[in-house]
Amino acid sequence: MNLRIVEKEDLPLYTEMASNPEIWGEFSSPIQWSRTEMEKTLFEPSPFEWKSFTIEKKDGTKIGCIFHFNVLRPMGKLLEIGYALIPSERGKGYCTEATQLMVDYLFLSKETPCIQAFTLVKNVASQRVLEKVGFRKEGITRKRSYVRGEWEDLVIFSILREEWKKPKILTKTVQHR
Repeated sequence: MNLRIVEKEDLPLYTEMASNPEIWGEFSSPIQWSRTEMEKTLFEPSPFEWKSFTIEKKDGTKIGCIFHFNVLRPMGKLLEIGYALIPSERGKGYCTEATQLMVDYLFLSKETPCIQAFTLVKNVASQRVLEKVGFRKEGITRKRSYVRGEWEDLVIFSILREEWKKPKILTKTVQHR
């Protein structure tokens, strides 16, 4: 599995993922994105320093996305992540591996004390991904997400730099002489 920065060639995948109710399923309201709207979201500067990565299998097949953004810009350095996989690739460990790669990347490259993520209370699969990577459940935020005509509660998870300690996946180092 590989993560790479989103490129213009990924626009069809991202537009399809954002607009396809099967991707987000019961955990999101159905919305439609145009290619132009998606391109603006992915490639125009954002005050939240939004950065998206494409999740690829070893053979280059694009299977999802993972992203991070700055939550408290410009006052803080708290980062939040989110992710989605196409339905046929779920349950195979790809999301857990991508999330671990993202956590390693962010703690190695960004000055942040914490990375957080939210899931709907009923999105148990996403909660398992976060727990496997070392995130801890902090609590529930009540009625924070409007999904299919209903206000839903969210679970907030986080991992602190001191809980992470060292890379789990990005462990290969180059020695300079």
